[in-house]
Amino acid sequence: MKILCVNAGSSSLKFQLYEMPAELSIIGGYVEKIGAEDSFYTIKHEGKKMEVVKPVKDHAEAVKVMLEELVNYGAVKDLSEIRGVGHRVVHGGEKYAKSVVIDEEVMKDIKKFTKFAPLHHPGNIAGIRAMQKALPDAVQVAVFDTAFHQTIPRVQFMYPVPMEWYEKYGVRKYGFHGTSHKYITELMQKKLGKEKVNLIICHVGSGASITAVKDGKSYDTTMGLTPLDGLMMGTRSGSIDPSIIKYMIDEAGMKYDEIDNALNKKSGLMGVCGFNDNRDVEKAISEGNENARLALDMYVDRIDRYIAEYYLELGGKVDAIVFTAGVLENGATTREAIIDALAPLGIKINREVNNAIASFKEITSGIITTDDSTVPVYVEPTNEEVMITRDAYKLTRQ
Repeated sequence: MKILCVNAGSSSLKFQLYEMPAELSIIGGYVEKIGAEDSFYTIKHEGKKMEVVKPVKDHAEAVKVMLEELVNYGAVKDLSEIRGVGHRVVHGGEKYAKSVVIDEEVMKDIKKFTKFAPLHHPGNIAGIRAMQKALPDAVQVAVFDTAFHQTIPRVQFMYPVPMEWYEKYGVRKYGFHGTSHKYITELMQKKLGKEKVNLIICHVGSGASITAVKDGKSYDTTMGLTPLDGLMMGTRSGSIDPSIIKYMIDEAGMKYDEIDNALNKKSGLMGVCGFNDNRDVEKAISEGNENARLALDMYVDRIDRYIAEYYLELGGKVDAIVFTAGVLENGATTREAIIDALAPLGIKINREVNNAIASFKEITSGIITTDDSTVPVYVEPTNEEVMITRDAYKLTRQ
């Protein structure tokens, strides 16, 4: 059975076609800068990557381009072969603790939850509508980023604000990157041979979050009402004193929207040293850039702070710490700095193994701590697309 995985952003559309249940990736790609004059799309097929510059005015046209290329490359002979489509949807509120087949009620809810994810949901909705029109016979499935975190206990997800804010307006911690954290949890359950695993999963890419998994379920996570909370990230500030917002309005005459934009797109690594890519930060450090060194030290400090916090939340009973997503799948220097700071917990790095692991090297995963470490640290590549496709496959078969 062929299942299509779709991740539609505000101006982009990423896709991957799988043969299920073998989880064989047939073809993938992405359409970028939808609505702009310099829009383009990229196709990855049989180890080759092809880029085409072409005006793509909206998501409907992006879907049309994608489906045409699936046929052109022989990934499908006819579009009717695509039996199901899994859509990444950022926010499912408190209602959705698992993936669901999309009907009009689900669409109304996704639209309602746009207030929590205004940057993401318009693109999610546009992508779903375009796929419904293009593939009317395929089962459309919503896979929510927040779903995995619906097991978090109330003591962890509530904020110490007036109760009315939660009861009337839904102000609470929801958490994100749930699809990735769920994938890693299932992977580690298999590797460790037990269902009730206790893990600290560090998903650190451009966006970043850490999740404490207790007995195989999400127990706490760093992102909150929105993905801005928690860790310092590539361009996001993470947690800061909320009074800074009013202070900058009063002192600098900034408008709220300007501050919100700055905290989401001009802060984090970018704000401190001018680079949002970890590779550029490390290069700048090697050239003596003091702000780059400060940025990386702040970045690592916040990661270690949450690891230590979650270690205590799990009562010290941690089966594994897992590093995943772009930065920690590839950044040996950053991984080493994080683990060195965990020495008081009895966690020690194996530098030789650590330096040998990256997604672009022969070895892409493994344990990067010494045998006598109190907790093993794994590097494991995440695969959100496979997770989305698995859920879509299950629901398509029902």
